[in-house]
Amino acid sequence: LQYMSGFGNEHASEDPRCPGALPEGQNNPQVCPYGLYAEQLSGSAFTCPRPTNKRSWLYRILPSVCHKPFKPLEEGHLTHNWDETEPDPNQLRWKPFEIPKALQTKMDFVSGLHTLCGAGEPRGRNGIAVHIFVCNTSMIDRCLYNSDGDFLIVPQQGKLLITTEFGKMLVEPNEICVIQQGMRFSVEVFGETRGYILEVYGAHFELPDLGPIGANGLANPRDFLVPVAWYEDRQVSGGYTVISKYQGKLFAAQQDYSPYNVVAWHGNYTPYKYHLEKFMVINAVAFDHADPSIFTVLTAKTTRAGVALADFVIFPPRWGVANNTFRPPYYHRNCMSEFMGLIKGHYEAKEEGFQPGGGSLHSMMTPHGPDADCFEKACKAKLEPERVADGTMAFMFESSLSLAVTKWGLQTSNCLDKNYYKCWEPLKSHFSPKCK
Repeated sequence: LQYMSGFGNEHASEDPRCPGALPEGQNNPQVCPYGLYAEQLSGSAFTCPRPTNKRSWLYRILPSVCHKPFKPLEEGHLTHNWDETEPDPNQLRWKPFEIPKALQTKMDFVSGLHTLCGAGEPRGRNGIAVHIFVCNTSMIDRCLYNSDGDFLIVPQQGKLLITTEFGKMLVEPNEICVIQQGMRFSVEVFGETRGYILEVYGAHFELPDLGPIGANGLANPRDFLVPVAWYEDRQVSGGYTVISKYQGKLFAAQQDYSPYNVVAWHGNYTPYKYHLEKFMVINAVAFDHADPSIFTVLTAKTTRAGVALADFVIFPPRWGVANNTFRPPYYHRNCMSEFMGLIKGHYEAKEEGFQPGGGSLHSMMTPHGPDADCFEKACKAKLEPERVADGTMAFMFESSLSLAVTKWGLQTSNCLDKNYYKCWEPLKSHFSPKCK
C-alpha cells in the first residue's frame, strides 16, 4: 500500500496501469483519456471561500449514477432518534462492547454499526453521533457511503483494510481514518473487530489552530496519509450493493459493476488516515495543568469562534513534570459533552473499570474526575519526572452539543456499568480548619 502525505493538500494520482489517465490542463475534456468518465465529488458549496472549498475530480470507467433505484434497508441499531429514551444526566460507563462470534452471527461493518449517543439532525446539517462498530466478517460486494456527514473511525481491536474510490488504506489500532461525506468505501476485516466512530453533520474535520504554540506541534499536516489511485474493472453478475446512509436511514441500490473503478483522480477532498504516535504532545512543564484542548488532533468547528461541534482529543504517552501539582486530571464540570474511549492500556484517572473497547459519557455539567484510589495515590506521590500513560491510548470525543443516549446504549447492549458511581463513594473529607 502506498500513500501521499499532507492534510487538505491538492493531490493528483493515477493507477500506474494507465499512465496519462489524468486530463492535462482541464477537468472535463470532451473525451477523457482511455475513454473514462469525468465525475466531480463536491464536499462543500461551490461558492465557499477558497480555504474551505473542497472537491475532487474522479476519472472512472462508469459514472456512479449507473444503478437501480434505492430501496429502504433495515438499519438495525443505527439511529438518529434522540427521543427514544428519557434524558439521563448521570455519569455513564460501558464495559467493552461484545463482538459476536462468526459461527453464531456473521456481521460486517455496516450491519455492526450501533449508535450509542448523539444530538442534532442530519437534515438540518448540524449535529453529531457516536457509533460503536463490532464485526467479524468483511463486506462482500457491497459498499457504504454517508450522505449525512463525515465518519472519523477509531479501530480498537483488529485492523481494517478500507477500499475507497480513491484507493486502499490499512488502518490498525492506534491509527484513525476519516471517510468524508459521500465517499464510497468497503471494510475488510481479519477476525473479530471493534472500534468507535464519531460522525459529524454539516462540518468537516480540520486541524486546530495553534495560536501561541506557533507553527509546529500537535498533529503535523505531513503525517496525514492519503491513498493512491487503484481501480478494478470488475463485473458483478450477482449484483453489487451500494448502501447510502441518508437522513439517518439506510438505503440500498443494485448495480452490476464494482464502484472502485476510478482510474485517476485529483483534488483536495479525499479520505485520509493518521497514526496517533505521530502526535507532538504539548504539556505543562512548571505547575498546574494546561487545558485538555492541547491534546486535540482534529476539530469540526461551529459558526461560533472557538466552539467545536466536535473535537477528537487523545491522551498519549508523555512526561509529567509539574511541581506542586495534582497530576491526574482534576475534578471538573464542563459545558461540553465528553465521550471517552480506550484503545489500549489503562487510563490514568481510572485504572479499574474503564477498559479497552468500552467507554464513558460525562454529560454537560455532570461532575467527573479521578476515582478515590487515584486521588489518594496522587496526593501522596513523590513529585518527580515520570512517564504518564506509557502503553496506553485513551481518547475523547468532545462536543458543544448535549448528547442523548440511545436505547441500545442504555439497555439493549447490556454493557452499561450500573456501578460506575461507586468509584467516587470512598472519597472522604480531608478538611481540617486547624491545619493549613
